[in-house]
Amino acid sequence: MSGATERPLRADAARNRAKLLDVATEVFTTRGVGVPTEEIARAAGVGVGTLFRHFPTKEALLEAVMVRRLEAIATRTAQLAAELEPADAFFACFRLVIEQSAGKNEFAQALAAAGVDAHAALQQSSATIQTHLAALLDGAQRAGAVRPELGLPELIALLVGTSTTMEHLGADPAARQRIFDVVFDGLRPR
Repeated sequence: MSGATERPLRADAARNRAKLLDVATEVFTTRGVGVPTEEIARAAGVGVGTLFRHFPTKEALLEAVMVRRLEAIATRTAQLAAELEPADAFFACFRLVIEQSAGKNEFAQALAAAGVDAHAALQQSSATIQTHLAALLDGAQRAGAVRPELGLPELIALLVGTSTTMEHLGADPAARQRIFDVVFDGLRPR
């Protein structure tokens, strides 16, 4: 069905879709993308047919989880920018992006293995996040809280690298905090 003729979901169908995405996000993030779709459906309290009506393939479910996560990050970065001082908003956003990136690489690899172009599917959400990041970076630099020579490409590289580092650390909160402390110290002007 094309986007122009797509009808809104009934309330129960919308609830089922949201529940499936919530459960899939949690399960894929904590247990990996190898979890069978039947387990996702069972954990969401729906039949596997309901899951496949919303997401015809496991890859469609993975893609929807990734898009939803990026949309949530984009929304939250805009909120942080509105609620906090520029420096606080920048560092809170950096932390948010890292914390919400858990499992992203595994998702992208699974989609690529199935022939799905994850970058194309995530392009709009990624562009929105990059726009927010650029504004947050500019605000933090104007406030004197972040090195003035840092550009958006370097910031994105730091986010990617820090995210990968956090995946290697696992769930150790003290080690994760040490990494944030080191990275944040390096971002501040001398």
